[in-house]
Amino acid sequence: MSTNFDVLGIGNALMDILVPVDDAFLSEHGLEKGSMALIDNDRVKVLGGAFQNASETPREIAGGSAGNTVVGIAKMGVKAAYLAKIGQDGVGTRLAEGYREAGLHFSSTPSTTGTPSGQCLIAVTPDGQRTMSTCLGTNTEFGMEDINEAEIKRAGTIYMEGYLFDDESAKAGFVKAAEIAQANDRLVALTLSDSFCVGRHRASFAQLVDHHVNILFANEDEMMALAEADDLETAIKAFARDGLTLCVTRSEKGSLIIDSGKRYDIPAAPVAKVVDTTGAGDQYAAGVLAGRAKGLSWDKAGYLGSLAAAEVISHFGARPEKTIQLED
Repeated sequence: MSTNFDVLGIGNALMDILVPVDDAFLSEHGLEKGSMALIDNDRVKVLGGAFQNASETPREIAGGSAGNTVVGIAKMGVKAAYLAKIGQDGVGTRLAEGYREAGLHFSSTPSTTGTPSGQCLIAVTPDGQRTMSTCLGTNTEFGMEDINEAEIKRAGTIYMEGYLFDDESAKAGFVKAAEIAQANDRLVALTLSDSFCVGRHRASFAQLVDHHVNILFANEDEMMALAEADDLETAIKAFARDGLTLCVTRSEKGSLIIDSGKRYDIPAAPVAKVVDTTGAGDQYAAGVLAGRAKGLSWDKAGYLGSLAAAEVISHFGARPEKTIQLED
């Protein structure tokens, strides 16, 4: 069966609202630098008002971790689509428009429950650290009924976001999506997203990886949390097997890709100045998946991921501003 999309992302639909702030802003509003906290709608209103009163005007971008990845993939000229849950509100409308304007196929039906669409308020300090306050909204309703079988069959690879894995209904949706993909000889990729999320659901993540995943993206902490290991090498050995490619990011040390017994040490790409670390892991995954869709070897796809990560941390926001490609 031919495919219409190279990669189909499945994840949270979040309107990213970014604003540059100083450390005093974080203290004033009880924000822990570099953290990601879940907040409710009341907190969104209070903190959103503070963002509007900040010294610089906030930027609004249709995001979410997997959303940012597939946008990056589309930016590299690779066909991409997205499945996510939005509400029947202005934010939901702008999310759908934002994904489509970025070159994605997005056909998810808005929720009819009245729950507002998800938002992520991101405070960025001068050192490039991002502090995220996330209201999941309709994303908490994502489940098996949101898995579009026809679109999964049209994709060469599905890419699933660990952040969405926090709810039991979403776990069931992930398994359903993976089973459809496997039954149709598609690849299944998963990003672990967050070490604390892995800690909460380690057994479920491990089962998903063992039975359904072909490509696993993780940073060092996430990989060790998944394996319940104290060092990265032990964690890698716990999951290294034929049929599973491990892509492990290591910040300024670059990344490791382990595939079919071969190990590739991928260097980090140089960055003149780190402005905002938001989306580095997302764009690394975009580079790797886009590179593989273009027929690149794992080491070259890995370095395309390094280039994509370096580009996105050199400016505000989690989306690429330039087209990334390998030099001939």
